This record gives sequence, C-alpha cells and structure tokens, in this order.
Amino acid sequence: MTTDTGEPALTIDELAARAGITVRTVRFYGTKGLLPPPVIGPRRVGHYGRQHLARLALIEELQHQGMTLAAIERYMEQLPPDLSDGDLAVHRAVVASWAPDSVETVTAEELQRRAGRPLGEDDLERLAAMNVVRPEGDSYRVDSGLLRLAVQLLDVPLSQEAILAARKVLIEHSRAAAHELSQLFRGEVSERAEEDVKSLSAHMEPIVVQALLTTFQRSLKEEVHQWLAASDDGRPA
Repeated sequence: MTTDTGEPALTIDELAARAGITVRTVRFYGTKGLLPPPVIGPRRVGHYGRQHLARLALIEELQHQGMTLAAIERYMEQLPPDLSDGDLAVHRAVVASWAPDSVETVTAEELQRRAGRPLGEDDLERLAAMNVVRPEGDSYRVDSGLLRLAVQLLDVPLSQEAILAARKVLIEHSRAAAHELSQLFRGEVSERAEEDVKSLSAHMEPIVVQALLTTFQRSLKEEVHQWLAASDDGRPA
C-alpha cells in the first residue's frame, strides 16, 4: 500500500519484516523515542514510511558499531526531527564509514534481509556490477558498508553505465582528497609516537568524513541550483 505521494504505507508487521526485526522491537524503539509515531489511518491502523525504515537502518548500523542503547538514544536525540529518509541514509553512510572494510559472506536469505527488500536476478546483476555483491557458490560476498546505498541506487532512473561512471569519479576524487589531507596532517604528527598517531587518526576520521560530506552536499546543491537556473534561462548548463 502507498499514499497519494507514492510514500509506502506499511503496517507495523510489514515495517518489522522489511527491517528484519520483530514487531516487539519496533514498539520498543517507539517507546524510547527512537522512531516517530506512525500516521493513523482508517480503522485506527498505524502506517509507517521510508523515514521509519531509514531510522531503523541507522539504529542497526549504530548497534553494529558497538554503541549501547543509551548511546544510540543520545545520538538520535541530536538529529533534527524533520530529517528525510535520504538525510538519514547519509547519516548511516557516515556511521558505516567509521568502521573498517566489512566484506562478509552471507546466505541468500540474509542478503535479502539486509537489503530490506526482495532482490531479483536483475537486481543482483546490477549489485554485482557495482562490486557490492558477488555470488560465491550458494552464498554471496557482500560489502556491508555499501549494500544499503547500492540497493537505493537500484531505483534511481540512471543507466548502469552512468552509475559506474559516477562511482569512478567519487573514488578518484575521494582518494585524492584523502591523500592531500594525509599529507597535511603528516606534518602535524611526524614527531609523535605511533600510538598517538593512531589515536589522532581514530578521532579525526569521523570528523573529516562529516566535513567532506557536508561540503559535498552543499557543493552539489549549488551545482543543481545553477543547472536549473541555466535551464530556466534557456541557456546550456
């Protein structure tokens, strides 16, 4: 079921199934304020949407990072209440980036659960082309940090070639930024002990990722604004 705007209207059972958790857990998160209340529809049935799914995915990632429930509550309390599901997905990507590379071997059933939706053969082929999922016998090798993002890309109206080209651009520029930043910081830590350098790196990594993410979002919005303005003027963008 969907709303007039195309937003999925999920019952609590459907939400729990998509998130791979129990209905009891969904209700528990609601009592803790980790999930906004559902929209009450006909017959007093509560309906949930993309934001609830995105919040559950973020909570799952925070748990994966080893955060306690109290720490997760504090983290979620700091988030603006009007964040869209896309904004929440960005937060989840940032949290996932704190962890080391996480490539795991999972069953087909576990892959579907983590994806949060059924995956057909075409979907699996596209995920494999993105180098996020790779078949391995009866199982799959999965890049856990990129899986949810790649699944979202399945619904983006872009060709596979455009997505792969965008991936190449992002990888090349992120590596260049990482290299320049490491050169910049190297002069600051050259005299420190190895353990001090590791500690500084652990503290700086999430901060730098957040800074890069914020800067990129603002730059992208500016580019889109200029693109639309040029289109309105009838000029080539």
